[in-house]
Amino acid sequence: MIFNDKRSGLYIADSSINPLSSNIPNLKEMQEDLKTFILSASGWRKIFAISKNEEDNTQHISNNDKYFSALIALALAKHLGCVDDLDINNNLFVKKTTSKKVVIAIDARPTGVEILDVINRVLLSLNITVMNLYIASAPEIMALSSQDKAIDAFLYISASHNPIGHNGIKFGKNGGVYTKEESQTLANYFIEFISNENSMKFVKELVSSLDTKLLEKSLIEIEQNKEYSLKNYRDFALITSSNYQEIEPYLLKLKNKILKRPIGVVAELNGSARTLTIDKTFFNELGVKVLTVNDKPREVVHPIVPEGENLEMCRAILENKYKEDKDFVVGYVPDNDGDRGNLVYIKQSTKKAEILKAQEVFALVVMAELSSIRKNNPNKKMAISVNGPTSMRIDDICKALDVEVYRAEVGEANVVEKAQDLRDQGYIVRILGEGSNGGNITYPAKVRDPLNTLLSLINILCDKSIFDFYRTRIGYENDELSIENLINSLPKYITTDAFSPQAKLSITSDHGTLKNNYEKLFVDYFNDNKLILERNYSINSYEIYQMEGKNCIKGIGEENRTYPYRGGYKVVFKDKENNNLAFIWMRGSGTEAVFRVLVDVKNNNEKLYNMLLDLHTSLLKKADL
Repeated sequence: MIFNDKRSGLYIADSSINPLSSNIPNLKEMQEDLKTFILSASGWRKIFAISKNEEDNTQHISNNDKYFSALIALALAKHLGCVDDLDINNNLFVKKTTSKKVVIAIDARPTGVEILDVINRVLLSLNITVMNLYIASAPEIMALSSQDKAIDAFLYISASHNPIGHNGIKFGKNGGVYTKEESQTLANYFIEFISNENSMKFVKELVSSLDTKLLEKSLIEIEQNKEYSLKNYRDFALITSSNYQEIEPYLLKLKNKILKRPIGVVAELNGSARTLTIDKTFFNELGVKVLTVNDKPREVVHPIVPEGENLEMCRAILENKYKEDKDFVVGYVPDNDGDRGNLVYIKQSTKKAEILKAQEVFALVVMAELSSIRKNNPNKKMAISVNGPTSMRIDDICKALDVEVYRAEVGEANVVEKAQDLRDQGYIVRILGEGSNGGNITYPAKVRDPLNTLLSLINILCDKSIFDFYRTRIGYENDELSIENLINSLPKYITTDAFSPQAKLSITSDHGTLKNNYEKLFVDYFNDNKLILERNYSINSYEIYQMEGKNCIKGIGEENRTYPYRGGYKVVFKDKENNNLAFIWMRGSGTEAVFRVLVDVKNNNEKLYNMLLDLHTSLLKKADL
């Protein structure tokens, strides 16, 4: 029986065809293919398109990748205690009787279908209750795993912002991805299984013996699962935006604000998973006008990363829509899994639409949320959790609002874990995230969500008292309430865009050797040029910070980092009054085969920015022996 998704009309699976070939892959081939897998806590990634072309939008994956998918499901089952280790006598795995429940879904990239089909069958054959959502956004599936306490884990098939031919896996529970340690445990199982031919024999037999009626029941239930998930997501989005208030009174209050100050939003969805979630109905319920574009799943019309020129289409559409209806002042574009949504806006002084950079989006939301919370909690301890490369404009905003800033390594799991530690210490931590990627995480969510970003912006645009509170604290005089003026009130910084060519290097050295070499070169350079740096750039001293997981350690040297030395590394430059002037940062990407660098400079000092970017890049190239 062939199954199609009723909402999108897209193919799901044919229950009469076994997706796993009887030809078990060669172990050496599998282990060679494993080298192309990036196994990160933020997500496992590789090119799944059968052509191995990262821009190929084919639905088909190779036989090896189907077995990879089966072993991914087996690794999760092992982690959940649904299967024992190899039985020495029979040299096979042993299924256990359990009552575990896993929710699974895919983003809108085509290869997800065949990966999902294999994973669904393996989990079902291991007596795991599977709630299959088919296409869903990352915030949606994570909200469901947070709210439905019967769910033991989620498995989300996605490569987020990577090109269309890539795919991957995110594992998690209780609304967030697994910690670095949990993810490593799963990775270890996965690697172990790939080195054992019996693992592949076992999953082949599992899938072959699966009762077709059980599979068909799982596929038939997708529609009702999706309806349940969307209702849950709507409620959860209101919980995160309401700041712990009762949902329905908050909703009525917000709708009344929007009624008095109408607002329109362009949603250029780029064929992402957000095309099959609540965006349009949610905004309509609030009374927000919304225009959706490229709103069919897999209607991917430009590269997936929602930054720079990839926001140009949304910018042009917003500008044209504004000419028709002056209420349309903001637009957003998500990535394929729909957890990141960066913005375009109407600049009132020119009546033109402009693109906001990722760091500006994050700063704008931080300003809006922290101002609202501080205004209502004048004496409470407040903090924010951000990643290492988040611009210091956040520090300036937080200083004005008496909020403490804490940093962690890149990766949502790290900033989420750090934020919870701070809450356990008595802090209010309402907003957190990774400024380097844009978007924000609004508690109790553990993942970015463009709905949270837009609701934070809408809330301050419809309540001038929040902006007045902030501008008084920051010392900004213009009291006209507009997105342009909100942006103008932010501290001025130049920051490297995370996805610009200048932000990526190709490094061949291991990270431990690289950092040791870099430190020696940097210290020698600083000591040799101290007088010049102070005279030309006001740089008097520096501090070094190294970030691993949720920890940020101040100090230079290998003794302040741990093997395999892949954490974030940051040098903060200070003037003679010990004020921060700038920082340089570096880290190997956990989800792409690139080494990332970033420079952040206060007061739009282009001369200092260009010098530091050149210095940082040249020292890294010299250190890469």
